[in-house]
Amino acid sequence: MRGGGDADQGLVDTAVHAVTPTPANLRRAVAVLKRGGIIASPTEAVYGLGCDPQNASAVRRLIAIKHRIAHKGLILVGASLAQFRPWLRTMNGEQQTRMLASWPGPITWLVPARPNVPRGLRGQHASLAVRVSAHATVRALCEAWDGPLVSTSANISGLPAARTVSEVRRYFGRRVDYIVSGTLGGAAKPCEIRDAITGAVVRGA
Repeated sequence: MRGGGDADQGLVDTAVHAVTPTPANLRRAVAVLKRGGIIASPTEAVYGLGCDPQNASAVRRLIAIKHRIAHKGLILVGASLAQFRPWLRTMNGEQQTRMLASWPGPITWLVPARPNVPRGLRGQHASLAVRVSAHATVRALCEAWDGPLVSTSANISGLPAARTVSEVRRYFGRRVDYIVSGTLGGAAKPCEIRDAITGAVVRGA
């Protein structure tokens, strides 16, 4: 398990990355995550906040700075299905094929969670929300971290999500420990959410 300790405060990668962050920026982001810090980075539609999903104190801190209701649960993003396997129950072939057909891409799936998944991640639900992203920065971060990351919109709950570094700073100031700047994926709305068992759309894009 990774995590623990306080992260450096107020750091920001000031270069705008059209494709992926530099190796140095990725190393800095990973170092902050290992110390239990919170990072912000571009995603498909908006800036997102991320942390180590195995670090309970980091997850609680992220929920607190967003003023988010804890029972809603959180999304994990990854670079491959393999990164999620320790968190998810086994699905049948049809369910897995349906999910994989949408990845990498902007669809989040609600998948039955293993008993060891912390309540801070799944909230009051028996499922865990997961997405293999096609966004280059998201994928680079998850590959550098070598696992999934928590991903939730960078905003105070109920307010519009941040779409720029300056908006992230305005919302959170130094409560976000590192900002990986870059370009958004061009989606107009947050990712669609579907139920992995039934295929039903839970939230439209």
